[in-house]
Amino acid sequence: MNAASAIKSARLQRVLKVLSDGKEHSSFDLVLRAKTPAPGTCVSELRANGALIDCTRKKGPNGPVWYYKMTKAPKS
Repeated sequence: MNAASAIKSARLQRVLKVLSDGKEHSSFDLVLRAKTPAPGTCVSELRANGALIDCTRKKGPNGPVWYYKMTKAPKS
């Protein structure tokens, strides 16, 4: 995978802004708040940039829901 630079990518910056509060955010929350159609891909790219992001699957009313929590920001 060719990951975008977290510093240069507006898309990744939006996801970083949401995750920077250190709280869990669902995939749907990232879609709405960061305006990204593929939050899992953004998380993978942020990880490639050095971020530590935990992923948890929880049971939702309509099936599994994925939650992401950043514990370390990517390299600058």
